[in-house]
Amino acid sequence: MRKIQSHILLALITLTCTAAIAQNSSSALPAITNDESAASAALPPAPAAQPDALPDLAPHQTKRILGVIPNFRAVSTTDQLPPQSTKEKFLTTTEDSFDYSSIAIPAALAGYGLGRNAVPEFGSGGVGYGRYLWHSAIDQTVENYMVEFVVPSLTHEDTRFYTLESGSFLERTKYALSRAVITRSDSGTAVLNLSEILGSGAAAGISNAYYPARERNFENTGTQWGIDIGVDALAFVAKEFWPDINRHLFHGN
Repeated sequence: MRKIQSHILLALITLTCTAAIAQNSSSALPAITNDESAASAALPPAPAAQPDALPDLAPHQTKRILGVIPNFRAVSTTDQLPPQSTKEKFLTTTEDSFDYSSIAIPAALAGYGLGRNAVPEFGSGGVGYGRYLWHSAIDQTVENYMVEFVVPSLTHEDTRFYTLESGSFLERTKYALSRAVITRSDSGTAVLNLSEILGSGAAAGISNAYYPARERNFENTGTQWGIDIGVDALAFVAKEFWPDINRHLFHGN
């Protein structure tokens, strides 16, 4: 709002100064003869100057956060979008899973797992990191397809994250976190987020197929299930505030 007021004030000052300069210039010019007036009248009128449009000050989502975190599903709550088709859900999931930026989170999780020796069977050093990395990458890919494509195609849920964009910090944070359990159906109504809940659980169960035998137990599967939902909830918070951060810190739109 302050920026808009500043633009309007600057425009008024500019118009006032222009009018004053034009008035002074007209008084200094010689008088126009009747012949000159007639010639001027014969000319077509000059096109009216169009005022410059005010810039779009609303923050926008970008396809990637900081250029390294996928952000293909975030849209504004004010956007009027048609229901997602099954094909669109598949394509969005594939973007999330195989874009160059999709390696950022598995790389970070692999380093964290290596640092705390989460799976001793993976070993240490470069070889150990490589094992953590490909396991984390498969974890992310499987969860993406279960949460964003398989389950929502069956339950007819909208996989896009609708950002609130307005309200207090607390309100927006609560809203973003709640999207882990509440989402929109393809028809636009609020429904239980079965895609997130069931999809994350299924992905955690599938991971037992490629982790060491000692890791294949109910406790580890339940822990992984909870971590997946928690990470997605925090990702929603990041997506909710990313446009504001991008605009204020990086002057991006």
